Amino acid sequence: FRTYDVCEVHPGPNLNMIVGANGTGKSSIVCAICLGLAGKPSFIGRADKVALFVKQGCLKGVVEIELSKAPDNIIITREIQVVNNTSSWFINRKPTTLKTVEEQIAALNIQVDNLCQFLPQDKVGEFAKLSKIELLEATEKSIGPPEIYQFHCELKNFREKERELEVNVHIIETERSDCREISIIKFNNLCKEKTNSLEKMRQRLERYKQDVERYHERKRHLDLIEMLERKKPWVEYENIRQQHEEVKQSRDRAKEELMNLKEMQSPMTKKIQETEEYFNSLDMQIRDKAAEIKDVSQKCKQKQDALEMKDKQIDEIHQALRMKKDEEMDRQRKIRNTHKMIEDWKNELNTMAVCEDLQPQTDAVNNELKKLQEERVNIDSDISDLTAEKMNQERENKRIINCLEQLNNIMNMKEENLKGRFRDTHSALMWLRKNNDKFKKKVCEPMMLEINMKDNRHAKYVENHISANDMRAFVFESREDMEMFLMRDHQKLRVNAVCAPAESWAERLPSRPIEELHRYGFFSYLRELFDAPHPVMSYLCSQYSVHDVPVGTEKTRNMIERIIQETKLRQIYTAEEKYVVKVSAYTNLTVSTNTSLRPARFLTSSVDTDERRQLENQQQDIDNTLKSLGGRLTTLFERQKHLERRDNELRQQKKELLERRNRRRQLESKIAVKYDSLKQLEQDAINLEKESEQANVKIKEINIQKARLVTELMHLVKNCISLNILKADLVLQSTTVAAEKNRLESECKAASVQLKAAEQQFRELDDRKRVLTEDCKELLKKARQVCKLSPDQHLPKEFQTAFQALPTTVEEIDAFLNEEKTRASCFTGLNGSVVEEYNKQTQEVEQLTEYLEEKKNELDNYKQNISQVKERWLNPLKKLIEQINEKFSNFFSSMQCVGEVDLHVENEEDYDKYGIRIRVKFHSSTELHELNPYHQSGGEKSVS
Repeated sequence: FRTYDVCEVHPGPNLNMIVGANGTGKSSIVCAICLGLAGKPSFIGRADKVALFVKQGCLKGVVEIELSKAPDNIIITREIQVVNNTSSWFINRKPTTLKTVEEQIAALNIQVDNLCQFLPQDKVGEFAKLSKIELLEATEKSIGPPEIYQFHCELKNFREKERELEVNVHIIETERSDCREISIIKFNNLCKEKTNSLEKMRQRLERYKQDVERYHERKRHLDLIEMLERKKPWVEYENIRQQHEEVKQSRDRAKEELMNLKEMQSPMTKKIQETEEYFNSLDMQIRDKAAEIKDVSQKCKQKQDALEMKDKQIDEIHQALRMKKDEEMDRQRKIRNTHKMIEDWKNELNTMAVCEDLQPQTDAVNNELKKLQEERVNIDSDISDLTAEKMNQERENKRIINCLEQLNNIMNMKEENLKGRFRDTHSALMWLRKNNDKFKKKVCEPMMLEINMKDNRHAKYVENHISANDMRAFVFESREDMEMFLMRDHQKLRVNAVCAPAESWAERLPSRPIEELHRYGFFSYLRELFDAPHPVMSYLCSQYSVHDVPVGTEKTRNMIERIIQETKLRQIYTAEEKYVVKVSAYTNLTVSTNTSLRPARFLTSSVDTDERRQLENQQQDIDNTLKSLGGRLTTLFERQKHLERRDNELRQQKKELLERRNRRRQLESKIAVKYDSLKQLEQDAINLEKESEQANVKIKEINIQKARLVTELMHLVKNCISLNILKADLVLQSTTVAAEKNRLESECKAASVQLKAAEQQFRELDDRKRVLTEDCKELLKKARQVCKLSPDQHLPKEFQTAFQALPTTVEEIDAFLNEEKTRASCFTGLNGSVVEEYNKQTQEVEQLTEYLEEKKNELDNYKQNISQVKERWLNPLKKLIEQINEKFSNFFSSMQCVGEVDLHVENEEDYDKYGIRIRVKFHSSTELHELNPYHQSGGEKSVS
């Protein structure tokens, strides 16, 4: 348990305080008592899980407590499992549950959660925060008789009930009327208010009685209105039914008259129909003749198109013959031109001198070209090599720039982190960079910028070792420079600055080589985990001994006790914790404290200054090399252009020499080619007489075809003329028949007007009958619905009897309805709820009378109970507090101080506000002050 393998404690029966020097085990005993008696870790205030109370390296811890009880003692055992943070409980070595253990402890009045009975050292502050009311309840539970706390609770409950019976509070009742708000607050005695309510209810009953009579009178009028509204649709239905019968008889008479007119007009209609049929027959024949004429005309058009085509063919034959003649004339012209060209070339060939010897000049030009080519190849090779080297240098330069940008980005991130967390320090940094020349010696920027981790995973060790104030501090080699910096042109910035020791500590050796500590899991000293400028490293070695603080692993944590005993190290880092070892001034014993490491915030991004300096030097060398390569390439490109120009000149000279030597050979070849062309032209001669005879034969054949087409066209024209004559005759006949048809229709029109009038009258009467039929159905349906009758149900006798006493016309019914509605409207503000409310109020009056009697008896009983319980609670409580006050005052007197404990009462009837007040005075010059979390010091609160 905690730091012990096995420990047994035998307290006496009057144990009330555990005292001792630091590290002697007070907290272990207190924690064991609390956890062993079913207490929670939060009661102690040291950890939130029971598994954390088990000694490091162990999987299980045990607490066993033996309690005095007659006739046999109780042994409570708690086993704590580290793996799943659970506990097992035993009573007298037998397994049991937590609930059973809590019941046994409660039976002995043990309360480890009551600060008046069990006060751990870490909970002294919470005791001082207890209110007077909480302190009284805790005292009653811890040292008072068991029934005293129960009496207090009963008094509070009785008082609450008494308030409910005595006082009835109506919080703001808001009435809104005509945009006005009235807030009424009433505070009345409950019994008095109920009595007043009873009287008011009786008065309301009298008013309700008159309203009930008026309600019944109004209901009689409404019943008569309902019966009138039921009869009205039946009267309306009967009126429409009679109209329907009259319209039906008129429709039948109109139908008979219409049939007679149709029979009289039948012969004339038949004659008109026959004339119209003959007219249609003639119209059909005219359309047939027109179709035949159209067909013959189409054939004539086709013959005319064929004649035009034959004329076009004759024109094409004449055009082909003309083209043959033009082609023959062109051949003759080409022959003449070819003869002339041959003669000209022969004359030039005869006049050309004997070819001179051009070989020496050609050889000289070729030799110079060869030398020039060799030089160009060498220059191209040099340019290629220099270009490749330049590209390599540029790639390397680009890589170095990227590396520098990454390093600058890291520095920017660190500066942004500094700016976000310490704005004044960042402002001072900007000022320092602008005024660095004012200082005599080197000034280092804030340590969080100057320290560069070799491995970012180790940043947490350095940050947990160096204070946050020093992490943002500037480091000076000269105290004079530091004082000038702190003045800083009278800027009001809050910054930290430190001065490196005059004698350098940066190269100090550790007390022992790290190799000696490898067996404990240590792998390095803090100083070897990072790089920093010489003044910064010297300050850290001097102030924080970073050269002598080892850093270990999880292995180090597992054997920490052995390391503390064997190595005598004062500060140790494991994988996740920091250990500080001290020697107690009281007992000369070694005491160690451990804290968990905070995550790194400032040093997770580091810049390697040596790497940055090396990259900048490399970049300078590359820039110089690129300038040199650029100059050499410029010279080579200029020489290359000069050689290209000379090469072009020599090639032009060589071309001219070759052309002079090849001219005669070209002329002889051209003359031979032209002779071949001339021979071909003479072979391609055209026989124009033969072509003319063939054209005449084709034209004669086409003219024969044209004569045959003209004959066929004449025959078709004659046929078309005869068809047009027949069509004209039919059109004359059709005109005569149409005139006869119009005459007959005019005679029939007068008779048709009378017939149409008769048909119109019949249709109107038929439509009127159909509408009235629908109206009868709707009115009958409406009348049945008003009387709540089914479609096949007849009107009941009671309705028939009631209807006989009512008016018989719609007008009389409407007048009677208006009269009854006017009478019913005089009874305003009445509805069926008036009768219900009257009955309800009658019943409430009876209930309220019984309720007042019952509450009066109940209030008398509560007052009697409160008086009895108060006497049984308050007298023992006052005696108990007097005993506490006497001993408390004596204890304070023995320390030359003053202390008092009394019962604090604001109102004797408010039992929930009773409390214990503690007042103390530790100095003769001060007055008694109530103990609270704010006035007294920590030691004074602990003593109190």
